[in-house]
Amino acid sequence: MGVIDFYGSSFCLIKSNTNLQQVGLSPRPSCSFGRNQKKLVAMASTIPVEQVNKFPQQLTGDSFIREHLRKLSPYQPILPFEVLSSRLGRKPEDIVKLDANENPYGPPPEVLEALGSITFPYVYPDPESRRLRAALAEDSGLESKYILAGCGADELIDLIMRCVLDPGDKIVDCPPTFTMYEFDAAVNGALVIKVPRREDFSLNVEHITEVVKQEKPKCIFLTSPNNPDGSIIDDKVLLKILELPILVVLDEAYIEFSGIESKMSWVKKYENLIVLRTFSKRAGLAGLRVGYGAFPLSIIEYLWRAKQPYNVSVAAEVSACAALQNPTYLEDVKNALVKERGRLFELLKGFSFLRPFPSHSNFILCEVTSGKDAKKLKEDLAQMGVMIRHYDKKELNGYVRVSVGKPEQTDILIKCLQKLS
Repeated sequence: MGVIDFYGSSFCLIKSNTNLQQVGLSPRPSCSFGRNQKKLVAMASTIPVEQVNKFPQQLTGDSFIREHLRKLSPYQPILPFEVLSSRLGRKPEDIVKLDANENPYGPPPEVLEALGSITFPYVYPDPESRRLRAALAEDSGLESKYILAGCGADELIDLIMRCVLDPGDKIVDCPPTFTMYEFDAAVNGALVIKVPRREDFSLNVEHITEVVKQEKPKCIFLTSPNNPDGSIIDDKVLLKILELPILVVLDEAYIEFSGIESKMSWVKKYENLIVLRTFSKRAGLAGLRVGYGAFPLSIIEYLWRAKQPYNVSVAAEVSACAALQNPTYLEDVKNALVKERGRLFELLKGFSFLRPFPSHSNFILCEVTSGKDAKKLKEDLAQMGVMIRHYDKKELNGYVRVSVGKPEQTDILIKCLQKLS
């Protein structure tokens, strides 16, 4: 790999492992600008204009795109409020949105106050997010030097892959789970080895161990609680996987609803562990995109080098810091959602065509049974202004996922399901 360095009108190709003195070049070649300029002009004048402007007829814009990206299927996100409103012919406030695991209570009031008092929106944000990382250190008990913030945890997932994976490297994915792991792996030219979960959605550790030994993948992505079923990974299982020669990325996007402690502090002990967190669920900041991760010091050094310099906006950092100033609000909202999760689970069990699974998160996965079609169930509810998530992939064909909302949103959902019974 080399560097083309232009000095005025002269240039040289510098190879990374070449001694410049051996090839007769100085680190900063000196030359007569005027003399070389004339030579370059003379050379350029010998090229016919019609050849410069003539491109092969078969050349199209997509021919510049990397081959593996031309075959990539786009990620399918949830439709935003304004699009849903237009399609359904309803006002946004009349839509019961239970399809994206958003926090229906929104952020603490301090967030809106902080956003309204931003003084320097025209100045670039702190590239190190120092204020936010200090607040996160206080909140988590882990020193800020282990913490890196991102534009949502999604950015950090991609950043990890860009730093770790060469094209053709392998990752382990355990479906059904968060589909961004598979998507980002495809974007980065990596191969995905799927180790499906068991029927109860627990990890198949024996199969994972076998795959690591035979295929030698670089990393594995695990989610606890897992999306979309809400199951958690037992500490003993996680420890077994950490014994393997593989980088373990543990996604704790929904950890606050689980009743178990975060594993952020474990990165000080395990060199092959990364833990990801987010403000989207806990603090209701999904629209502002704020995520963070805990990394071993031996890894975080390289992520600092590779990340975009201004990846966390001023608005995002101000909002996250403001949210952390009101832990009572965050705790109350979490407790309200956990309580409503229990109520929703019992109500869903009352329908003969639904089989809900116990969840440690702010959503409930349901198998659609008794001959009902899961996709049609989603569409029928949408026509009533109630949005839920539908799955059609082989691991979850015939399943729907319902986010936990406010009690009044649950009531509307149940009334609509009763009409469809």
